[in-house]
Amino acid sequence: MARRPWWMNGLLGFCLFMTFVYLPFDLFWKPVGRDQEVWLGFVLEGWAAKATEPLHWAIYAAGAWGFWKMRPWLHPWAALYTASIAVGMLVWSVRDPRAPGLLIGLAPFAAFGALAVALWRARERFESGAGAASPEGAQEGEAERRV
Repeated sequence: MARRPWWMNGLLGFCLFMTFVYLPFDLFWKPVGRDQEVWLGFVLEGWAAKATEPLHWAIYAAGAWGFWKMRPWLHPWAALYTASIAVGMLVWSVRDPRAPGLLIGLAPFAAFGALAVALWRARERFESGAGAASPEGAQEGEAERRV
């Protein structure tokens, strides 16, 4: 876990929770009538939500694996998905009647936007990929970058 900054460890933990706890509950136990999924700020309900849950599950499972192993393919996808969440928060805040409105929607938009920027700028952490799994691999990667 030391090879990731604290905030990436938080993202890894969130992806693990979503993959192994929340999404299995959501897909297999939550009644269809209560099911909701949000994509780019648009709320899907019922069977439409249930049908898209496997896609969310795959995204979070890929994120968990990618953050765990610091796979190079996770960049730029983690940043782009997080940016889509930021946009979705803003869209949802202005178009859903239950939402608090644009002014309040700017706060999660800014928070997820900042996280997306941080992920985008962390490209070099993903480039070392599996080599960073061991201290020796991390040292070899550092030596190669210095050359």
